[in-house]
Amino acid sequence: MSERRLEVLRAIVQDYVGTEEPVGSKALTERHRLGVSPATVRNDMAVLEEEGYIAQPHTSAGRIPTDKGYRLFVDRLAGVKPLSTPERRAIHNFLDGAVDLDDVVGRTVRLLAQLTRQVAVVQYPSLTRSSIRHVELLALTPARLMLVLITDTGRVEQRVIDCPAPFGETSLADLRARLNSRVGGRRFADVPQLVQDLPESFEEPEDRATVSTVLATLLETLVEEHEERLMIGGTANLTRFGHDFPLTIRPVLEALEEQVVLLKLLGEVKESGMTVRIGHENAYEGLNSTSVVSVGYGSGGEAVAKLGVVGPTRMDYPGTMGAVRAVARYVGQILAES
Repeated sequence: MSERRLEVLRAIVQDYVGTEEPVGSKALTERHRLGVSPATVRNDMAVLEEEGYIAQPHTSAGRIPTDKGYRLFVDRLAGVKPLSTPERRAIHNFLDGAVDLDDVVGRTVRLLAQLTRQVAVVQYPSLTRSSIRHVELLALTPARLMLVLITDTGRVEQRVIDCPAPFGETSLADLRARLNSRVGGRRFADVPQLVQDLPESFEEPEDRATVSTVLATLLETLVEEHEERLMIGGTANLTRFGHDFPLTIRPVLEALEEQVVLLKLLGEVKESGMTVRIGHENAYEGLNSTSVVSVGYGSGGEAVAKLGVVGPTRMDYPGTMGAVRAVARYVGQILAES
């Protein structure tokens, strides 16, 4: 496509997103410095329509972008809209006060919904992509322990262990120190090999039996299939876009209730870069009138989960992408520092 026609398409997208009205050639030449005559703009619009980038709704004289038009607009974006200094400060101040992982996720959802005025979706960090920060062992009774597993993403898992024999405080402290020296900072997948000979390093047979029990519980915790968790917020924002959903908003709301659908929408965590799915690119039929902007977040430059927003295809893509990316970056910093 010629740069001039791309410029006409950009102008149509910007005007339609801003005004919610189909865009005519006269309005384009008045609002934008396209450097060509209205007749040339009309000709360019006719070609764009013929190639499926814009369409004429009903009997309106103006045109609106199609999914294909939005796709080209996003793919050829010159840049993502940077956040203002007050917006960046607001993100920092709002997320900085979080006390634990649930609070981080909850604050992130509210913040994203407010910044973009769309529906925000945040996936909890995946255990399988996490590393161990610390393993704590606490004596509840002489023969009952509590194992507390803390991940690098702030996730906390607790298990109560019934020991085969009483386990002394000295042995407990010894096991705690040896365990953390071996598994601290290591990925879940590496742990079984790192601890397999640990029971043999204890002299007393009763202690070896308890250490084996503790390790079995730890390994079970690491490999357990944890249900992927999501938090969603800002669903009420959709009511502002009633006319953007041609028939009814109901299929969209029903889709947003399905965790599996939302997880698929956000995409695989390994695809950590910015993803924009527009209209019919969403496999779920109920979301064919929406766009999804998502990106991975995590500490140390590695994504452990995804976050994003769902809104109508008539979306401020540069602004939304900028907000989603900025929030993901801040959440990653918080996880790294926590």
